[in-house]
Amino acid sequence: MYAIVTGASSGIGIHYAEQLAADYHYDLLLVSNQPEALQQVADDLAKRYGVKTSALALDLAQTDAAEQVFLFAQENEMEVEVLVNNAGMLIFQVLTGTDPKRMETLLHLHVVTLTKLCRLFGEEMIKRGKGFILNMSSMTAWTALPTIPLYNATKNYVLIFSRSLWYELQPHGIHVLTVAPGSTNTGLLPFPDKMARIFLRLGITMQPQTLVRRALRLLFRTKRKVYLAGGWSYITVPILKHLPDRLVFRVQRKMGFTK
Repeated sequence: MYAIVTGASSGIGIHYAEQLAADYHYDLLLVSNQPEALQQVADDLAKRYGVKTSALALDLAQTDAAEQVFLFAQENEMEVEVLVNNAGMLIFQVLTGTDPKRMETLLHLHVVTLTKLCRLFGEEMIKRGKGFILNMSSMTAWTALPTIPLYNATKNYVLIFSRSLWYELQPHGIHVLTVAPGSTNTGLLPFPDKMARIFLRLGITMQPQTLVRRALRLLFRTKRKVYLAGGWSYITVPILKHLPDRLVFRVQRKMGFTK
């Protein structure tokens, strides 16, 4: 049986691929738009864990990307039991200052391709009466914040879509889990080293290995709909939801996005 991991050439995606191979012994179809790094990950995991790995270099923001992934799996006779929709991007900019092409890329990646992959592979899972779908959202899905309107809006789509899909697919033996992490130590957030270490010690930032281990355990061993990762998320999400507008505008000005 195969597991698909999108965005598998870096960050959290590598850890999903590795733990699916090491702990659950799945063969892997890895997808990313970084061909050299992706092939290296695929070769390394095959060598270390004795699983079959295929690297599909593909821009998942293409309109027909989901169909290309599905066709590749069909042509190579891969029975896909696990789908991990991990690929994503962050645009940190006010909407009116954002390049329209980057906007389109994010929307296709977070909404169109993810939805189509769930549709195509979900139907195959129904035929077999078993399957697992994990969709990556974010703790920002519950908040309205300036400078990331596309990111948090599309992550909210992932959250609501996946929860609804849970009800549709659960009677067919398919578990859909939404993972909503907060700060994760992947090197992408602009924290100084000292601050990053403090956040890790306090549990504000989570190691990606820990996030993935807990997420996969919930995917395979429970029927839970949503995993809001990290204890601090349960504190910060309600606070962020009720920030006074005056405070939000003040922070926005200090960051240089308004005058």
